[in-house]
Amino acid sequence: MSLRPGYVRWFDEIGLSDLPEVGGKNSSLGELTRALAPRGIRVPEGFALTASAYRDFLAASGLETTIAAALAGLDRHDVEDLRRRGLSIREAILAAPLPGAIEAAILEGYARLGRAVEGGVEVAVRSSATAEDLPDASFAGQQETYLNVRGPAALLAACRRCFASLFTDRAISYGLDRGYASERLALSVGVQRMVRSDLACSGVMFSIDTETGFRDVVLINAAYGLGESIVQGAVNPDEYVVFKTTLRRGFRPILRRRLGSKEFKVVYESGGSRGVRNVPVSEEERAAFALADDEILALARWACAIEEHYSGARGEATPMDIEWAKDGITGELFVVQARPETVQSRRPAQVLETYHLSETSPVLVRGRAVGERIGAGPARRIADARGMQAFQPGEVLVADTTDPDWEPIMKKAAAIVTNRGGRTCHAAIIARELGVPAIVGASGATEILSDAQPVTVCCAEGEEGRVYQGRLAFEVERVDVSGLARPRTRILMNVGNPDEAFRLSFLPSDGVGLARLEFILLNSIPIHPMALVEYESLEDRALRAEIDRLTRGYADKQQFFVDRLSEGVAQIAAAFHPREVIVRLSDFKSNEYAHLIGGARYEPAEENPMLGLRGASRYLHPRYREGFALECRALRRVREDMGLENVQLMVPFCRTAEEGRRVAEELARHGLVRGERGLELYVMCEIPSNVLRAADFAKVFDGFSIGSNDLTQLTLGVDRDSEQLAALFDERDPAVLDMIAMAVERAHAAGRKIGICGQAPSDHPEIVAFLVGLGIDSMSLNPDAVLKTTLRVLEQERALGRRAASASEARSEPQASGVAPGWRAE
Repeated sequence: MSLRPGYVRWFDEIGLSDLPEVGGKNSSLGELTRALAPRGIRVPEGFALTASAYRDFLAASGLETTIAAALAGLDRHDVEDLRRRGLSIREAILAAPLPGAIEAAILEGYARLGRAVEGGVEVAVRSSATAEDLPDASFAGQQETYLNVRGPAALLAACRRCFASLFTDRAISYGLDRGYASERLALSVGVQRMVRSDLACSGVMFSIDTETGFRDVVLINAAYGLGESIVQGAVNPDEYVVFKTTLRRGFRPILRRRLGSKEFKVVYESGGSRGVRNVPVSEEERAAFALADDEILALARWACAIEEHYSGARGEATPMDIEWAKDGITGELFVVQARPETVQSRRPAQVLETYHLSETSPVLVRGRAVGERIGAGPARRIADARGMQAFQPGEVLVADTTDPDWEPIMKKAAAIVTNRGGRTCHAAIIARELGVPAIVGASGATEILSDAQPVTVCCAEGEEGRVYQGRLAFEVERVDVSGLARPRTRILMNVGNPDEAFRLSFLPSDGVGLARLEFILLNSIPIHPMALVEYESLEDRALRAEIDRLTRGYADKQQFFVDRLSEGVAQIAAAFHPREVIVRLSDFKSNEYAHLIGGARYEPAEENPMLGLRGASRYLHPRYREGFALECRALRRVREDMGLENVQLMVPFCRTAEEGRRVAEELARHGLVRGERGLELYVMCEIPSNVLRAADFAKVFDGFSIGSNDLTQLTLGVDRDSEQLAALFDERDPAVLDMIAMAVERAHAAGRKIGICGQAPSDHPEIVAFLVGLGIDSMSLNPDAVLKTTLRVLEQERALGRRAASASEARSEPQASGVAPGWRAE
């Protein structure tokens, strides 16, 4: 069949170079079809109605003059005037007849696409603006998409509505803000076979972390039904994060699975009518992940392949924003759209911008943080687009959800809070592009927050966004780290919260010297491990019910622990890969374990938990040995299944070298063998015996890390938690400094590395000078102390005549011990 030239082009005939004629969406679909379908990436068949058709339609109907007159003198900040003018243009476009040649071209293409399907095939009809998806603007959702369109009449009507959508209120405002005058814009229409994701699931994925700009992961959102529910922010989707580096090497590095509530799904309209509708999702489906692990990994591989292809085609690194769908009939995955990511990928990599609250107040609402900024102002609840006129610049927009019609007021907001939506919904995408802090999926926000109530919206405390009561003071710190020299002393970081790891990875450091398991246990698992081990025999019905609630979707309760712990550790390890990440095995004390769900039944009542069942002794004790086995399973999964062999292990509170030997044997029994796959085993140096018998410990461990808090406590005999003795607790006491100096000398004499991960160097500049003088190998610091301490170390090293380290020099070997003046061994 011969199609009329100039008006219809099939996806396998077009590519990125055809953007001026078929728009960003269609040129990208063509590029995917031509270049990546041979690599196994499935793209639904389709064709583009070209921009020439749009221009000829306007010329034939005299609409060019109508549009120019309607937009002349427009004040785009006047929401009512914008609404009135946009409506008049859309009505004019919908009233004008399509020229016969354009109609014929559309119908001939549709007939070929449907082939022998009686009544025609179901198609998605998507707008594709010629200024869409350019490097400086996403145009996300600015024009319309129509789903489940079937039959010639319905298709022609959908194409006309797409043309009109170039002049929705939000599209006019968005385009004018970015300098795209109407005469510069044109619209192509994509007609594409529907994927029956109404019977399965769909979603969005990015080949970059959308909040921090960390480039080594794929972020995937998934919900049941057609993809409109996610894009429109109507549901809180499942979220998965995959590490690209080891994925490419054949591993299975799913760093995070977060179950979304997935309340509704968009499905085909019933009863033979066309279109789509929302239906509730069953409790059983909501409790299950929408994607299996193999599907998550397959999508992530596709995202990597698409990113690599676009980076090569464009001549620059190009993180991608990709829509995907799963066909519920065939079970196949498809890519239905791909475009360059336009926010994080364009941020200067060497300038760190950090927001900090200067004060605090009660938290009113919690949800998913979008961006890492803070905004404050009076709350303004808007029920729907008709109420936008009431919104004033500088207010905090509070809504159930937003859609593209809201864009004219979103750019005026100090912050945005919505009841529903995930990190890839339209509200989140536009908020990032505008640089406005937003919290999505903040259930109940429209009921809890009231109009004119002063609030502070904080997205600078990890992945959880918080709305605080009142207008709080905050600071913004901007640091250019591009020219910062690296000291000879390795500068590591203390990290506990996996949700902050991607952001912290941009700080100049040599890795993580202390990754604490306790934060993950408390926040992601909060159940005592032994309660999960003995779940089947628990007689306490209330306890079982609480465990069931927290482990929803897991029949195997122990696997819940392994998954959550391994994913938390893996997120930190991936953030700093290939730099070393030293994971300290759990170091809760008995009273802290007792506060976990079900913990009281498994923990002894100890008079002094600081000196009781903790660290190495706990791992070997019958009370906890099976719980420790779960920790081992999780850590082995990180190293072997996910390929994150930069993870090393550290044993806390190890009283004797023999106890250390037994822990090493217990680790080996669970597949964590020192020396295999590069696994190193460190010990916390925090008990005087660790210092005095360092040579013995050096036979068991590969290195030491000084824990200055416990070492101070046990050297001075001061309970570090005692308010009455607080004035005596001082890491700078000569006795403590003698212990530290002795530890460094004896570790080096035994040929072992030694660093410090305690609080002292983060708090005290004189301790930094002391440690550099000793020739300590590394300092692991709190994140907020990394930059200032690096500068102090460089200054001290220069004073001692040590040159800065070059990027190519290996810095894992112990330095020669340079004992600080004034220290003496007794």
